[in-house]
Amino acid sequence: MKKFILLLILSVSVYSNINGQEDVVKNDKTEFNILFVGNSLTYTNDLPQLVKKYAKRKGIKIKTKMIAYPNYAIIDHWNDGKIQKLIVSKTYDYVIIQQGPSSQSEGRKMLIEDGQKISNLCALYDTKLCYFTVWPSLNYFYTFDGVIKNHRDAADINSAILLPVGEVWKNYIDTTDDKQYYGPDGFHPSKKGSEVAAQVIVEHLFQL
Repeated sequence: MKKFILLLILSVSVYSNINGQEDVVKNDKTEFNILFVGNSLTYTNDLPQLVKKYAKRKGIKIKTKMIAYPNYAIIDHWNDGKIQKLIVSKTYDYVIIQQGPSSQSEGRKMLIEDGQKISNLCALYDTKLCYFTVWPSLNYFYTFDGVIKNHRDAADINSAILLPVGEVWKNYIDTTDDKQYYGPDGFHPSKKGSEVAAQVIVEHLFQL
């Protein structure tokens, strides 16, 4: 009986050490592949490239691919079928999805239900889904709280990572009354706005 107990303890100890080493290896990973899926709020100022540059400053190597077209929502990308092929390739550690502000009920439903389709596929291929919280246009700034809530809820429901760019924007604007993160059209990001977005994405992805 004593020999059995000793053997059991040794087995648990070895198992714990092996799994601990695997966790360390995962935590020490410094090169990642990220797929960006979105529209003009992503490709304006080449956000993926800004993310790559900021990550490099933090000692993290990133390779990116962007699938982004004007006025596209998540469902449009899903219907095109390109992102499914990329996820199935097992190339990507993270898939970052983005659509319009989505403050209203229809946009909320799309964030949750269409995001769930991608989340389910990601789960099969060891890829983590991320929601990139955006912002409303200045003309609809009053809907900002709805934008934030719907992205938070969608990420929570689909067990995804939330990248709260819009929240950071809103906090800054509310505090300073400075709208420099917006570009000339009052909707698309300025270079500064995209740089802030890149910083938020890197810091929340890698918990810096």
